[in-house]
Amino acid sequence: MPRRTRNLFDPSGTATYRLSRSKLEQFKRCPRCFYLDRRVGIQQPPGFPFNLNSAVDHLLKKEFDGYRQRGEAHPLMQDAGIDAIPAPHEQLDEWRNNFLGVKVHHAATNLEISGAIDDLWVTGDSTYAVVDYKATSKNDRVNIDAPWQKSYKRQMEIYQWLLRGNGLTVSKTGYFVYCNGKRDRPGFNGRLEFDIDVISYEGNDGWVEGCILKAHECLMQDEPPTKSASCEFCDYSAMRGGD
Repeated sequence: MPRRTRNLFDPSGTATYRLSRSKLEQFKRCPRCFYLDRRVGIQQPPGFPFNLNSAVDHLLKKEFDGYRQRGEAHPLMQDAGIDAIPAPHEQLDEWRNNFLGVKVHHAATNLEISGAIDDLWVTGDSTYAVVDYKATSKNDRVNIDAPWQKSYKRQMEIYQWLLRGNGLTVSKTGYFVYCNGKRDRPGFNGRLEFDIDVISYEGNDGWVEGCILKAHECLMQDEPPTKSASCEFCDYSAMRGGD
């Protein structure tokens, strides 16, 4: 597989360089893989597409948009005791778009940080809450307590940071609308049913600024960081000529 030649970071360049929320997450996981991707053009192998998750995401947006148009709280919000409605923000369609998203220019590094949100809820005093949709299927009730779900929490916090950077008053409390496909049905019969939990999470975006600075410092280096013993992709990049 050839190396990517487009959208590489040039340490001597003057143009603003766009860095997505997912690339900051990649930096948190493995600075070496992040460097090889953004500087050298060696990407990690693509993961499997989660088409069912995408379908759930799409249908949830349509469902919440119906309540947004009527200015009403969704029953899931009412059942969770959340005094808010789906936010009718004029930029919501842009902020949901994967190719646009919420954008903030980070002046100290000349990086444009971006990320596409799933939803926004708003209270009567114009305080916004970030909402992220998740879907899975397991026997136990869903939660966000597993070690690997720290990335979910960082995702929420970056979205909060981005929206604050766009002038919104953003609550520390965000919400995961977590859909769990039921496995105890007598049969499939062309229908998949879900239990849905609204899980609150109090975010802290204080780490984001430092992460951006460190990611930029990494990109400015002449050589990639050393291999990470815990990264399963480092050996893959070495086979592709990343050393």
